[in-house]
Amino acid sequence: MFFCHGLQAVDKGCVGTQATFGLREDTGLIGQQYSWLTTIFYVTYLCFEVPSIVLLQRYSMGKLMSLYIVCWGLVVLCVGFAQNFTHLITLRALQGLFECTISPGLLLIVGSWYTTREHPSRSLVFQSGYAGVGLLTDGIVYSIGTVSYKIPGFQAWRYMSFFLGGLTILAGVISFFILGTPSEVRWLSADEKKIANARILTNNTGHDRTAVKDWKWEQVRECFQDPTVWIAGANAFLGSVPNGGLTAFSGILVTSFGFTNLQMLVLNIPKYIFTLIYFIIVGVVVTKKKDIRMWVMILSNILPMAGFLVLVILPNEPQHKWVKWTGHFIIAPFITATFLAWSLVPSNVAGRTKRTVVSSVTFVMYCVGNMAGSQIFQAKDAPRYISGTTGCAVCLGIQMLFICLWRIILVRRNQRRDKLMRDLGLSEEDVAKTALEMGEQDRTDRQNPYVSPEFTMRPNFN
Repeated sequence: MFFCHGLQAVDKGCVGTQATFGLREDTGLIGQQYSWLTTIFYVTYLCFEVPSIVLLQRYSMGKLMSLYIVCWGLVVLCVGFAQNFTHLITLRALQGLFECTISPGLLLIVGSWYTTREHPSRSLVFQSGYAGVGLLTDGIVYSIGTVSYKIPGFQAWRYMSFFLGGLTILAGVISFFILGTPSEVRWLSADEKKIANARILTNNTGHDRTAVKDWKWEQVRECFQDPTVWIAGANAFLGSVPNGGLTAFSGILVTSFGFTNLQMLVLNIPKYIFTLIYFIIVGVVVTKKKDIRMWVMILSNILPMAGFLVLVILPNEPQHKWVKWTGHFIIAPFITATFLAWSLVPSNVAGRTKRTVVSSVTFVMYCVGNMAGSQIFQAKDAPRYISGTTGCAVCLGIQMLFICLWRIILVRRNQRRDKLMRDLGLSEEDVAKTALEMGEQDRTDRQNPYVSPEFTMRPNFN
């Protein structure tokens, strides 16, 4: 999961690096055409995400995801042959179509393997794959980039696509034999599958089986009557606006500070290391400590907001380039709030259909946010892109307010639930047993009053 999600992020964002090695000039891109290479990726990601998630529920999740990985690897490889905007936008559209399953699919797999308390750390493990895989691939990309300084006319960005595409195809083939839910994989015995499934029964969120055709419309209706679903969507949108902008323009911004494209690749290394360390610390803390997951989400936006403001305020002058790079560096943790929010889906949402719909809503808004993020960086604002960086800072501030509201709603739900259990005179053991039985019946979290949201508070019946 770590490697596949990391490759997806690297493949998606490589266009930003390729732009600093001549992609725009070699393919004749003008105006907003470069921004549209990221926007179209998320347009097809959005259009095909819901159908793809439904397919993941109905058929073998691991095998279907592996097929998608191989397909997007082929597309990335073909980007290296593109000659113009038409070629590029077509290939980026196909790339979005095939990459749309990886994040929601991996979250569903996390929910099928790990207990509720393990969800945040396990989700952060695969979501930190961008930094880990980036450390590995950027070394090769740097080597390819150096050739353009030795051989005039060498189009290094094409060979970057050949390398990343080939690597992704290999990962997809390997995933075919490894990836999947406990009920799907072949490398567990029948007894081991029973043990793996027994571990997650205490989550009270239903079974892990795929190839299930039962779609429950009452669970769909419940989704859209639940305010936390709308807040989760808003959170995904607001956190994704900076992501869409940085996917396309991170490398361009750094080179605008006064660094070369090769220096930009070298400067990515400390950023990747910082991101990895930060995610590891957050994963350990939210697993070991209770009541802090949403506080971490809020606090993780403070440094990135400051970083964007540094980019807005300081001009692109030689004496400021290291300060501006530092501002760019501290933006890295901004995605923490989005990633931790994703982990709340397998932790808190029960009912297979409802969990699928909530995942779809979350990732639909993730796509819309990324589309908006790529478009607020306008060609006319180059090289500082003040409007884009200001918009990113504002979105992170609003996101913090939504997370506070989200936490208040869930805290109050837990308090009402705990009061109900006390009034009924039920012990913790009775509640846990009933919650487990209703979870096995594929009841939703609202239909099962015995389940407690795993976000901040723990049941207290004393």
